[in-house]
Amino acid sequence: MKVKLLTTISFFTYQLSISQTEKLLKGKVQSETILLKNIEVINKTAQTSTTTNHLGEFFILAKAQDSLIFFSKNFLFKRIKLTSKDIGSNMIIIDMIPITEELDNIVIINNKLPKITYSTEAANQVKNDKQANDLIQRYLNINDGRIKNALNYNIALPTKKKKKIENDERFKKLVAASCPPGFFTNDLKLKPGEKEIFIKFCDVDPKSKTLLEDPNILTTMDFLYTKNIEFQKLKIESKN
Repeated sequence: MKVKLLTTISFFTYQLSISQTEKLLKGKVQSETILLKNIEVINKTAQTSTTTNHLGEFFILAKAQDSLIFFSKNFLFKRIKLTSKDIGSNMIIIDMIPITEELDNIVIINNKLPKITYSTEAANQVKNDKQANDLIQRYLNINDGRIKNALNYNIALPTKKKKKIENDERFKKLVAASCPPGFFTNDLKLKPGEKEIFIKFCDVDPKSKTLLEDPNILTTMDFLYTKNIEFQKLKIESKN
């Protein structure tokens, strides 16, 4: 009996030591059995990084519970959390999904956009922004201090409206340029109708303005991951 007890204790001690100790983790990145080279592998927890070689292999120091990020402009962003089983294995296999190019070889020559002189479009944009913000409040039960159904006096001021639209569109364009197709549904697990609401929710955060000053794909996507946790919590709270 004592021998069995000591064996059990030794086993759990060994497992605990594996989970708490860094190890040179070996892995292979592929897509449909095709080995991928030059994939950036980032240990976000330890703030270290490496890239895959011509065989799709990578080596990086890691331990259990570390977050690994796999990034390439031609594949969907992938993020995993290492387990004790991963650390104890000889090699982990990472499968990545290629980004589908819907349009290709499009060339625009001498494209001149007409000058907009009428403010109807700006007025409609302001109206759409108000409806989107009201939707956030109604869907997530968030109050931003504004009076609902109040008169919009800014419609008579085209200059101020134009500045507001440019500020709103900058973050939306940054997200569109940084996130691959399917990121919101596949990675953030958002419903199709929640994407615009979520972007508005992120844009309200002052940190989104910091991203505009120094655009970076990984920093932007990490910000969206963090805001998605808050977004999901607010959804749950609004239902209770």
